[in-house]
Order: sequence, then C-alpha cells, then structure tokens
Amino acid sequence: MAGAKPGVHALQLKPVSVHEVLKRGSKFIKWDEEAIPTLVTLKVDPDGFFLYWSGGTSMEVEVLDISQIRDTRTGRFARFPKDPRLRETLGLIKGDSYSESKLLTIVFGNDLVNLYFLNFQAVQEGYCKVWTDELFKLATNILSQNASRNTFLFKAYTKLKLQVNQDGRIPVKTILKMFSDKKRVEMALEHCGLVNNRVISRAPITTFLTCLTVCVCSGSKGKPFLSLDQLMDFINRKQRDSRLNEVLYPPLKRDQVHQLMERYETNASQLERDQISLMGFAKYLGGEENSVVPPERLDLIDDMNQPLSHYFINSSHNTYLTVGQLTGMSSVEMYRQVLLTGCRCIELDCWKGRPPEEEPIITHGFTMTTEISFKEVIEAIAESAFKTSPYPLILSFENHVDSAKQQAKMAEYCRTMFGDALLIEPLEKYPLDPGQQLPSPQELMGKILIKNKKKHHHRASNGGSIRRKDGTDEQSSPLNDRGDGESDEEEEEEPIPDPKKHNNTDEGTAYSEVNATEEMSTLVNYIEPVKFNHYYAVFYEARTDKMSVFRYNKKQLSRIYPKGTRVDSSNYMPQLFWNVGCQMVALNFQTLDLPMQLNMGVFEYNCHCGYLLKPEFMRRTDKHFDPFTMGIVDGIVANTIKIKIISGQFLNDKKVGVYVEVDMFGLPADTKRKYRTKTSNNNSLDPVWDDETFMFNKVVLPTLASLRVAVYEENGKFIGHRILPVSALRPGYHYICLKNELNQPLLLSSLLVYTEAQDYIPNEHQEYAEALTNPIKHLSLLAQREKQLLALMEDPTEVSHACFYVLIEPQSTDELKQHNSYLKLLKKQCKELKELKKKHLKKVKSTLYCNTTCGYVLCRECTIMVTFTQICAYIFN
Repeated sequence: MAGAKPGVHALQLKPVSVHEVLKRGSKFIKWDEEAIPTLVTLKVDPDGFFLYWSGGTSMEVEVLDISQIRDTRTGRFARFPKDPRLRETLGLIKGDSYSESKLLTIVFGNDLVNLYFLNFQAVQEGYCKVWTDELFKLATNILSQNASRNTFLFKAYTKLKLQVNQDGRIPVKTILKMFSDKKRVEMALEHCGLVNNRVISRAPITTFLTCLTVCVCSGSKGKPFLSLDQLMDFINRKQRDSRLNEVLYPPLKRDQVHQLMERYETNASQLERDQISLMGFAKYLGGEENSVVPPERLDLIDDMNQPLSHYFINSSHNTYLTVGQLTGMSSVEMYRQVLLTGCRCIELDCWKGRPPEEEPIITHGFTMTTEISFKEVIEAIAESAFKTSPYPLILSFENHVDSAKQQAKMAEYCRTMFGDALLIEPLEKYPLDPGQQLPSPQELMGKILIKNKKKHHHRASNGGSIRRKDGTDEQSSPLNDRGDGESDEEEEEEPIPDPKKHNNTDEGTAYSEVNATEEMSTLVNYIEPVKFNHYYAVFYEARTDKMSVFRYNKKQLSRIYPKGTRVDSSNYMPQLFWNVGCQMVALNFQTLDLPMQLNMGVFEYNCHCGYLLKPEFMRRTDKHFDPFTMGIVDGIVANTIKIKIISGQFLNDKKVGVYVEVDMFGLPADTKRKYRTKTSNNNSLDPVWDDETFMFNKVVLPTLASLRVAVYEENGKFIGHRILPVSALRPGYHYICLKNELNQPLLLSSLLVYTEAQDYIPNEHQEYAEALTNPIKHLSLLAQREKQLLALMEDPTEVSHACFYVLIEPQSTDELKQHNSYLKLLKKQCKELKELKKKHLKKVKSTLYCNTTCGYVLCRECTIMVTFTQICAYIFN
C-alpha cells in the first residue's frame, strides 16, 4: 500500500545484535505471587533467538521464544509484589525507587488479551535497565521477525541445543515433541545414524534437520548439480521481477552469481568447476536473498514529509475493551499492548467518576463493562506511546464527562504526564486556517495530538452549560456544538441526547458526547471532530458516501469506527475504507479475526511505524478515481498475479490433514475469494499439492492490493498465514514463512510456492506482447508456420504469388429444392409438425368444457374465453 518514490533503497534496518551482558548472563531472583522465589541465571543465546534460565533444585532449562515477548519493564512500571510477606522476603519497599529499579517484568503471549508475566529481581544493581532495553530491541527487531527459512531452521536447532541433558546430548523425546509424524522422525534419525540410547549428540543434528526438510529434486538434465550459467539463467528468468526497471535493478552478472554459490555451496571442488550441488541450491531457495518480499519493504521506505492526510494510520476502536462491547473487563494493559503493535490512533471513552473521588473514568457507557481509571490510562500511554514508533500518536477522546471540574482534571493529567510530547499550540508553519494543509508525520515526530470537541468563542453557547444525559445543566464555559460523526455541511444546534432512544444505534455512544470546557479545548488543535467540512470527520462503518469521502480525504482526516450493533467486537473489512482514502480505519484489536489479521499484516511494512503513504492519485487534487472501477486506473499499470502452492513444511505438530487458501484484497474488482487447495491426506509434516496455478488475471490497483496465503487444519482450524503486498511480490520459487494471528512468526511452518507477477495485458493484445517480450521466439514461430504452409502447396516456389479461384455456377430455387438434403429436411419438418398438431389438439380437448348457458367455452389453464363455434370449427378442421 505504500506510495514510495522509485529508486534503489539502501537498507537501514539493523540486524540482530545481542548485548554482551545478555550473552554472559546475570543472576536474578525469579518470583511469583504463588511460588517460592528462586535464584536463576538469565541468559540469551548468541543469535538472539531465545531467553532461557535455569536454577532451583531441578536445574532444568526453561526457554522462552523472544519473538513472543510483547514488552519489558523496569522501575515503577514493573510488577511489584502484592503479598507483604513476599515483599519482606525479597527486601522490597513499596514506593521506594531503589527497590523498583531492581525489578524486571517480561510480558509475553500470542494475543493482546491473554498475557503472561515473568517477574525477576536483579541480584546486582544496574543490570535491570540493560536487560529491559536490550531484550525489547531483540523482541521488536523487524529483520528477525521476517527472517529466512534457513534462519528458522537454525533457530529450531538452537532450541534443541538449549535442552540438552547432563551429558550434553539431546533427548529423542525433545525432538519428537517438535514434529507431527513420530515414526518418520525416528526413521530419519536412524537413517542419519544419530540415535544412540535415545539421545543424540549435538554436532550432527543439523544433518537430520536438512535430511528431513530439504525437498529432493533433480538438477538440469538429471544431474546432481547446476552450473553457474544454469543458476544465472534461473535467477534472471524465473526469479526476476519483470516489472522492475533494468537500469535501476539490472540482472545479476556471473561474478554476482558466483558469490551466491560461494555462500551456499560447501563443496570446494564443485565451486572450482563453477557448480552448485542440489543441497546448496536448496539452501539458496531458503536464504535471505530469495525472500518472497524484498527486505527494503520492511524498512522505512515511504516519504514521511507529506501532510498527515496523505497517510493510512493504524487505528483502534474502544481500545480499553478486552472482550465484547456490552460485558467484560476493561483494561489499562490493553492501551500498552495496542500501542506496542504500532497503532497510532487509540480511543478513550471518558465518563464522569462517582463521588467522593470524582476521578474521571474510562468505560463503555450504558453497558456492563468494568471501569478503569483515566489517570492510570494516561500514565500507561505516556510510558508506551513511542516504544514501537516515533511518529505522532492521536488520542481520540469520546468525552462524556459532563463536569467542568473533572474535565479540568483530565486536562491536567494530560499536561503533566505527557509533558513536552503533548502538542498544545499549532506549529508556526501550519496555522489553523481554512484551506491550510496539515503538518507531516516527520514534523510531528514524538508528539501526542488530542482529538476532542473544542470550545469556539465566536459560537453562541447553549446557556453556558455542559449537557448531561439526564437533560439537566451544570454551569460552565461556552460550548462547541459541532457533532461527531455527522456528514452534513450545515452546522445546527445539537439536541440534548436521550439514551433510551439510542441503546442499539449504529453510532454507539458517540451521539451523547458533550462539549469541551476551556481547559480541554486548549489541548485540541489539528484534530477536531466536525460535520464533514474541516480538518477531521468521524463516521461509523455503514454511514459513508464513498465518492464524497474520497474527495474529502485528499486534504482532511476521517476516522471510521465499527457500528454499535457489533456487540461481539467483530470487525469490518478495513480494505473497503482504505479504497476511498480513509486514514483512520479503527478496529477492535482484542478480536484477531480476518480483518484484524489483514490490518496487522498491512501495517507490518514501512518499518512498522503505523503510517503508510497513500498512492499518488489518492493525494493529488487534480486526479480523479472511482474506487468501484472495473477498468484500468489512469496512470496505473494493472498486474496479473499467479501463485502455485507446491508443498508445506512442518505445518502442524499434529498428524492431521491440511489445506491452503489464497485470497486477494484490494479494490472490489481485485478482491477474489477464495482459491483453495485440496486437503492433504493426514499429512501436516511435508504435504505436497498438485493443484492448478491460482491466477488473479487483472489486479487493477496493485499498490492497494494484498495477497493472503493461509493454512488450515482439515476441520477449519487456523494454523498460520502471511500477508504479502502485491506491488512488492517477488516472482519465482520462494518459501513463505508463516505467522500466527498476532503476526508473530511461527518456528518452522512454511510453504514452498511458485509466483508470477506481470503487467496486465488484455487477451486481444497478448500475442503482440509476447512478440515484444521474446522476439526471437516469435520469429521462429513465424518461420515454423511458413514451413507448414509450404508443405501444403503444390509448387513451393510460388507460395508468395499463388492465388486460388473457385467458379460457382448460380442455381435456381426449383433446382435447389430437388437436392436430397433439402428433401430430407422437408420430410423431417413435416413429421415434426404433425406431431406438434396432435399434441396440441390433445391438450386443447383436455382443457375445454362446454358452458351451454352462455355459449362460451373456458380454458382452465389460461382463463381465455372463446366461443364454442370457434372451438368446434378448429377441432373438425
């Protein structure tokens, strides 16, 4: 979906680098509220794959995949023991900064709601800060989250090495836990000669993994190797993207291909002969150079100096909820977790707190969801706002606090906790004037923007009061009555809401939002909810006029949110609103359904920063675009995408049948659901599919389209998937390493696929395009046709001058009627006509009856009146 400038991009992403302190290990006390504290040694392997520790009486090594770590915390943000006896045992004093500085909390899990916490206390002072920062860097490293298949194989090997017994050998039972087909694994181990008394030495285990995973294939003409020329031809023909500019991205030369061979071929004698073995070729297919999406797309590749309205912004709806919209827990932790996914727009539903505290709260109004403290939420946001992305964070306030005192508290908490990060005054270069463009994400880097209704002094107030939902008033400052979620151009007085009439509206509780006091108004600048005519507008999903919204979104911001009837917190497809340029398409992050998976997969790119630059025609005011077009978009080259699912590797740890689904998401003309392979025969270890190639003939807008490849068990249970941008999809043979619903990488699950990505050519122009693409082949076909034509001629030397004339004598109609073919046809038609008459008469007789009183006969089927004499005349004729 990125609209990056063309050209060669120098990769800025940093590879994994493990701090020396983490590799060496540190002493910690591992504690839990329900367990006895244990002294452990905490370490990270040299490649940054796993966090592991051992200690206590068992000395068994416990391992945690670093890719599952969501957050690391120390100081006042780390968990503190609740039990006084546990605090006394650990020597911790509540509220003491020194005690807090020795605490380390690691948060991990496979979704945003069901989280697990590991709690440690450092034995030595000063180590917690290092562990917190360095471990978080490893957990959020983009290259490690999108590593090659070879890296994941080595990662599996590393995990096995960490789980050795006292003799330094790997128990067979540890290996069997990783794979679904136990018998095949044991046979492979025996075949490799690795099993000895049910344990395996560590050194040759890579041989087993290679034997179990490498697809056996034959080289050119059945030889067990490929020559340098054959490999170069394979890379430049099969693996090269035909859409690339050959000047900016030239084909590989012999010396570059030889460097690849040196990297993956271990046999020196074959390298001397300019050959690569099939084993080396298989390693190349699973290597970093052959990833299905170029790593540059994971980097910060978009221009971040465009106005804010030119970007898609990762956005959340009712961020505090953990389950449904009507019941369930609200959670402060959800704000941290949503921000850590790269989300840049979160929602706060603010309501008036009860006496005596009179502290503002966050909850879903008129429901049975629990309440959380507004102050604690602001504190959590301040701590996690820029951990994942440095670009501006938008706080979407749905303000129902009809108390001037509590609104003043809200404003004070924002000022004190956000500090300089809170944008209060508009930038000097971008005043709040009509027609003025918005500042860019780069200019707003590190800033927090608040969206809330704003008080306007030039507007007449509603008696200087804040509206309560019960209709009573509380004295305060003048109010702004511009309604949130309206699409009307004309502003009108906002009526006092009646909650009884809005319990099940699509708009949810947005209808009852109150206006801001002076204190809250001063915090609002660029993002103010208005009636579809200023900087920012809000719509629920069913209330969008797509064409007018598309024009609006070129200069202003809009936010889409789920309609209120989605009480189960299900999500709508965000692609529908990206297609019309809506920037903030808010989703329920607690529900990892298909729309949420698509959202996470799309925003994984551009350095996971939460901002994606829209295509150029969506930004330029002189460009017109119909998001429902079935034809070609002006200035955009459509693509043809083909994908063939060849095989799968380690898709499940259970012995079940599996199948693959392939979807395309984009414009309505591009969206195709869904292709599906056959279900494998009780094989999830290494299934092979012989299905036909799946083709998406015309992808009208490749920059907005995404390809989803997902794997399911035979009963429909989700295993893993991958979201791939069509505009960056690499053609050729590739391994697709799968991810879970939260977009975390799976350890070994992958698919081997063959893809083709080409510029779309209509069928009527296909022959011309093939001639231009391969003129030599076209000329040879023409020569072949000429030879075939020569073989049909009596005098081959006169082919170019030969003309044939056939003299046809004219015939009269009577002569033509005497032909046998005519007579046979006439006889056949006469016979058919007689049969039809008989059937018709039989039908008429059965449906008529005589009415002697009026002299008419009535047809029972069609109720048409005819005279009796007419019927009799017809019958006897």
